Amino acid sequence: MAIEVFNRHEIKYLLDEKQYKFIRNIIEDRMNCDPYNKNGQAYSICNIYFDTRNDDLIRKSLEKPVYKEKLRLRGYGVPDLSDTVYLEIKKKYDGMVNKRRTPFILSESYDFIENGTLPESSTTNWQVLSEIAYLKKIYTTQPKVYISYDRMAYFDKDDPDFRLTIDNNIRTRRYDLRLEHGYGGTSLLPENIWLMEAKAVTSFPLWFVKILSQHKIFSTSFSKYGTEYKNYVKGIMCYA
Repeated sequence: MAIEVFNRHEIKYLLDEKQYKFIRNIIEDRMNCDPYNKNGQAYSICNIYFDTRNDDLIRKSLEKPVYKEKLRLRGYGVPDLSDTVYLEIKKKYDGMVNKRRTPFILSESYDFIENGTLPESSTTNWQVLSEIAYLKKIYTTQPKVYISYDRMAYFDKDDPDFRLTIDNNIRTRRYDLRLEHGYGGTSLLPENIWLMEAKAVTSFPLWFVKILSQHKIFSTSFSKYGTEYKNYVKGIMCYA
């Protein structure tokens, strides 16, 4: 979780219960569990996504351009105001994902987001912070949606650059946009559907590619924020 800057390919898959159990059985023999998955249990991630008043960032992203970017505040578990969180820019260009982030104390992150007040922490990545400040300025961003989920994460025993994450219990809300206020909101996926994401700097290992092919597990275009936004727009149209 401490990595602040990286580039990698990311491919997503939606798994039903049978596929999920099969994948779990395979990868637990071939991959190491993330240290944050203590005793083999999922850890929780919570995010606040930022966008313009007219949702320009997510609307552009859904058009599948060659280049797109997102801005979010991320915490692990339910953070207190004194806990460390991360302000992140996630960019995607021609299939390659670049994520840049810097740590904040949660209370200081709100001060920076709302007033531009710079943090006092010595761990701040000032280069990343300047990029975030520029993005906030040109788009005039504001908090738009809260998204949280439970995650299992794995690293390949032979190739540590290959990583798998499996998320479920994805919850969203467009009110009470504070990380410290805890989970709650509308489920984004049906109960027995999991989101798996394969992540690698170069290519995926052959054993992984083979099991996907043999068991007809196909990649999908899926964005948590994008799906939430489409559901939000549908809800507005239903009541129009």
